[in-house]
Amino acid sequence: MIMFATVAVGRLIRFASRITRHGGSALPGKVVEKIDPGFLSRTLDQLPLGVVLVSGTNGKTTTTRMVASMLSDLGLKVFTNPTGSNFVRGVVSALLTEVNLAGKLDADIAVLELDEAYAVHFVKQVKPRYALLLNVMRDQLDRFGEIDTTAHLLSHVAEATTGTVVLNREDPRIAALAAKVPAGTAVCYFGLTDDLKHFFPSDDDMATTVSAETTTTPSPTVSDSPRQRGREDGLPPAGGGASAPEGGQHDLPADVTLTAVGDHHAAFHMDGQDYATDVKLEGVYNLYNAAAALAVARAVMQDNTAAAKTVASTNACAVSADDLIAAVSRVTPAFGRGEVIDVNGSPVELLLVKNPMGFRLSLASFSPAGADTMIAINDEYADGRDMSWLWDVDFTSLRESGVNMVSGVRAWDMALRLGYDQVPVANTNTDLEQAVTAFVNTNPGKRKHVYCTYTAMLKTRAVLGRITEVRDAGVGK
Repeated sequence: MIMFATVAVGRLIRFASRITRHGGSALPGKVVEKIDPGFLSRTLDQLPLGVVLVSGTNGKTTTTRMVASMLSDLGLKVFTNPTGSNFVRGVVSALLTEVNLAGKLDADIAVLELDEAYAVHFVKQVKPRYALLLNVMRDQLDRFGEIDTTAHLLSHVAEATTGTVVLNREDPRIAALAAKVPAGTAVCYFGLTDDLKHFFPSDDDMATTVSAETTTTPSPTVSDSPRQRGREDGLPPAGGGASAPEGGQHDLPADVTLTAVGDHHAAFHMDGQDYATDVKLEGVYNLYNAAAALAVARAVMQDNTAAAKTVASTNACAVSADDLIAAVSRVTPAFGRGEVIDVNGSPVELLLVKNPMGFRLSLASFSPAGADTMIAINDEYADGRDMSWLWDVDFTSLRESGVNMVSGVRAWDMALRLGYDQVPVANTNTDLEQAVTAFVNTNPGKRKHVYCTYTAMLKTRAVLGRITEVRDAGVGK
């Protein structure tokens, strides 16, 4: 009876907030957290394969989508929070749309994106079976303070995970979290070959400049040895002794290694073999996210005999590497992360940027030649209030083409920054709705790139939704 009332109230609030356009997509979850604090744990505890928690500074939404899409492609029923509403109340709101009135969730596994801070609250209620920890960067010093504070927040996730923790070998603060994993929980890694590390600098490597001229890599090279197995099930030794060896994190064996990147193409080393595939993902940075997604999907499918049987695998303990590679090749971009929306014959590409590395890699991945460029910078809470990181981005690749439109709350700051890199700016308009409308209606048929912070991306999608058809990602129009 309690569950019935909770679901009914939550759905009523969700309906009312959509009709009135007040409260946002997380409002129903906020109310349900107050009236029924046990709803989240009761609902997710039903899942036979548990919860995959994805967190880290960058790449959460795209990687969550990858993992969910791959596991679904491999035969599992997957629940996820697809809008990027990554607070606990956002997960609760997403659950309210999927459970029946009795509170039953028709899924085998949940793949959930959680903000670094809210992940701590989540694991107090629900112990994830799998955790994927991506990276820590200096994005939001106004929220978390020093970068080590962010790593400490993620350590709580590592400590709470009951099955397997998947870590970024190339991020020293993430790799070090292996020491926090409890006994009985396995640790595995995803990583890069040495010749790709300039594409994906860690926070400590941010002095490295990534330019548009370095977006192609020669044919795949493999520098990683096959995974050394410490247990009969192919997983590394559990807990305790899983910390980085004296030689540093680069000596750790990776379950999945990204070995080459290209235009919608990637190569991976996995299970002692090399695999190359075309991908639908946009941007070189998403290819490393794909390695992370492969590692966690591999762990899930290998650990669950029942999961392997649902995909008719010839091996009752695992799916094949070919199956995993085929699944990652079919993943499409998450909303606002390389999403392409057609407006009057122009492909308008939304490119989320929120830190120096992400902006650098976006500029390196999307050549400005033959395209119009817009940059929209907001400084709301979800974006981070400190925009000084813009001065750590190299914008010189935009000198020749220029920027057609700069907008957002911090439009003039962005225009000033471009001026210092001698990038011409045609128009500056702090009214984002006016700016987006003018930008997409100029030069019909020409490709357009919109680099935008999180809230600017949501607003841009909303404006485009009034001009053309935009798929519903649960965030309204």
